[in-house]
Amino acid sequence: MRSVLIYFTISILVVLFACTPKIAEELPVEEPKPEEVIETVDNPCTTFSGLTASVREETETAYVLYKDQVKLKNFDKAYKLWKVAYYNAPAANGRIKYQFEDGVTIYKHFYKEASDPQLKSSYVDTVMMIYDKRVECFGEEAYVAGRKAFDYYYYFNAESNTDEVYALFKQSIDAKKEKTDYFVINPFTKILTDKIINEEISLEEGQKYTQLVLDAIDFGNASGKNKEAWEIINNYAPARLENLEGIKGLYPCSYYEKKYMALLESNPDDCETISTVYGRMLWGGCDGTNANVQKVKAIKDDKCYTPPPPVGPLRQAFNAYNEGKYYDAVSLFEDFVNRTDDIKKKAKYTLMISKIYYRDIKNYPKSRTFALKSAEYNPSSGEPYLVIGKLYASSGPLCGPGTGWDSQIVTWPAIDAWQKAVADPDTKAEANKLIRSYKQYMPTKEDVFIRGLKAGDSFKVGCWINRSTTIRTAD
Repeated sequence: MRSVLIYFTISILVVLFACTPKIAEELPVEEPKPEEVIETVDNPCTTFSGLTASVREETETAYVLYKDQVKLKNFDKAYKLWKVAYYNAPAANGRIKYQFEDGVTIYKHFYKEASDPQLKSSYVDTVMMIYDKRVECFGEEAYVAGRKAFDYYYYFNAESNTDEVYALFKQSIDAKKEKTDYFVINPFTKILTDKIINEEISLEEGQKYTQLVLDAIDFGNASGKNKEAWEIINNYAPARLENLEGIKGLYPCSYYEKKYMALLESNPDDCETISTVYGRMLWGGCDGTNANVQKVKAIKDDKCYTPPPPVGPLRQAFNAYNEGKYYDAVSLFEDFVNRTDDIKKKAKYTLMISKIYYRDIKNYPKSRTFALKSAEYNPSSGEPYLVIGKLYASSGPLCGPGTGWDSQIVTWPAIDAWQKAVADPDTKAEANKLIRSYKQYMPTKEDVFIRGLKAGDSFKVGCWINRSTTIRTAD
């Protein structure tokens, strides 16, 4: 039954999740602090205090010197000194941990420079042994599991498979819950959403981890720490998770109440918002006895009453939509379109289907398909191209990391669509407003130049959009 409910999502939306999320900010490296010169002797690993005087001096000197070489990116020189420091006293003074981070950095460099597959694999094994040694010396298994998964995902993907990486991320998240480290969120969200869409995990597992990710995002934003990293996360993970709302039953009623009642509070007199909030809560499993459902229904009846269509298929379609039965509504509207001979009605209700796929089911490829069908029925209308442009402009977090090149270039095909809408007097003003608004999000001249491109050239935007466009710049 579940596969029937999400047929359209699984068959097409998987294209939306083909890009790799990025974390622009470097992972935090634990630098030594002045107070850390105080030695701690109750560490299970060798510390300076366990060395003879001469070896201790050599080791402490190596710790200082290798660090300088790492900062200069002289990794070959750094390695020789780091090896002395690390193997003589892996726990240093019993408190500092940056030696593990630096060892991983050195071996990542070696991995990147190597061409022999066996040598590359051995470097990855060494990185993982360094992480294991850190756990032996300092614990923090959940943090280290997240770091291992992060490195496999971004640096060593050829040496692992998605299931192994997913399991490591889960180990970290299961232990840390809402306090999950920020660098885990984006890559885990990418893997999780793919697995949910492809039905590679149960609905129950999907429910558990989407909620844990949402809790972690809320907690991280509230903490006030790593603000730049959380800004990157906020431009990516929430949009990925929101696009799973088309899978009925994934999110509980409480999710829709929290999200959509807040939307209502921000726009309490807008009938489109009121209808959306009411439908989404019903879609999310909130029944008629729910206090918020009753509240929104009362507002809707008071402020937004419109006479229903005559009894028949069209009324059934609107009733299904208003009750949050989005797939039923699509089917009923499509049936009406197929039965009527009125071209204007065909165009109008085909566009209605497009909007349901866009706003409610969140299946962008399907939405575009029906928008283009509407345009075929009424070639002079700009409305289908307003929708198509919005689909493209909304795809920054789906086709890229939410910021940067891959997320900016979606503005080009969006503007192409809106320029078609300018030709219709009824949509000209809105289309021009959207074009002016989104021009600022296009790549800069420098972004274009460093990729060997130039403004005016033809360029094909991939991802689910898969359209040729013209390169433009914001400056």
